[in-house]
Amino acid sequence: MKLRTDLTSRAARVAYLAEALGGLFRGPAEPAPAPGGRRAALARLAAFDPRDYARTRNDVVRRGVSALSPYIRHGVLGLAEVRDYLLARFGRGPGVEKFVNELGWRAFWQLVYASLGSRVHEPIEPRKLPTTAEPPVREVPDDVVAAATGLACIDESLGELYRDGYMHNHARMWVAAYLQHWRRVDWRAGARLFYRHLLDGDPASNSLSWQWVGGTFSHKPYFFNRQNVERFSGGAFCRRCPAAGGACPFDASYEQLAQRLFGVPLEVLEQGPRR
Repeated sequence: MKLRTDLTSRAARVAYLAEALGGLFRGPAEPAPAPGGRRAALARLAAFDPRDYARTRNDVVRRGVSALSPYIRHGVLGLAEVRDYLLARFGRGPGVEKFVNELGWRAFWQLVYASLGSRVHEPIEPRKLPTTAEPPVREVPDDVVAAATGLACIDESLGELYRDGYMHNHARMWVAAYLQHWRRVDWRAGARLFYRHLLDGDPASNSLSWQWVGGTFSHKPYFFNRQNVERFSGGAFCRRCPAAGGACPFDASYEQLAQRLFGVPLEVLEQGPRR
């Protein structure tokens, strides 16, 4: 798929969505669906079985995700429509309930956006634990933009973003944490990078999720370690990572990383600020 960087208008993004995702559900001789991709969206919804979602959703390689987010983002499918269809077809169970819970998060982001408007693109709260006394880096570093950090979990996730307009949610958390906590990049720069390329890029969920990782819309920052990457990728990234032999910045315990990144013991980080 040719990389598109001119998706500044909603019409362009909707048209690109139809072009990019419509091919997943039509034969080579069949004409493309109308812009908006309703036919493709319904086919994707019908193909999704959420019963194992709770167990598989975080696996970045094997993946148990729905791939419905671009259609929801652009209004091709409604949140209530997806919820009602899945509950009617599969009933209630851990997987279905977990997926409905995720739909609830998207609705929550929209409610916050409706309340705060453009304020979601600025820090909503002070950072709980400043990572450095120096001002954050204002732009995404060139090696990150080029997906050439030498870290497979980061570079391959960014490569998918540029190629397909998608990144698994767990990988989004890794990249957001890496930029903010390891590279000291202002979250707004990272949010702009994601929004520029994501087919499901939503102003509310994108900015607020970056703030959740950074600790300006949550009681503590999110970070990860190599064990987390190995667990949720089946070790695939680490097996082919140039940094796996000893230069991996994530190869430490959470206790060590809490001190290294935030200067506090892990238990203090977990507790969050005292009220």
